[in-house]
Amino acid sequence: MSTINGLPAHPLLVHFVVVLAPLTALLVILCAVWPGARRRFVWLLLPAALFVLVLTPLTTDAGESLNDRLGNPPLLDHHAELGDTMLWFAIALAVGAAGVTAIHAAEVKSRSLKPVVVYAIAAVSILVSVATIVQTVRVGDSGAQAVWGGQP
Repeated sequence: MSTINGLPAHPLLVHFVVVLAPLTALLVILCAVWPGARRRFVWLLLPAALFVLVLTPLTTDAGESLNDRLGNPPLLDHHAELGDTMLWFAIALAVGAAGVTAIHAAEVKSRSLKPVVVYAIAAVSILVSVATIVQTVRVGDSGAQAVWGGQP
């Protein structure tokens, strides 16, 4: 999908990823550290993370198509390279969301997970969530700098 209603799809799709990836990451962190939030919002974790996972390659493919249309300008090289890494962060975020969801499922079934397992899952989920937020900012900033850099 390179266009939507005749417009380049990348600038349209990228806004979904730029908003949803950090929001999903924050929700994963919240649910990982706060059992009350986990009970209330866990139903949202996996769908949001999977939505980000599906949107990410669609957005990068649309970006590559737009880059080709523009003649592959060198100023977009760094942004394109960073953008290609986002899929790995989206996968990690989905795995983190699945881990936190697994903690909740065990709690609901009254299966007691060893605290070290819960802490390990929470720690990894928090780590990948923070990394996803940082990488989303880096990719977005590089794209904004490529397009708007030096302009008021």
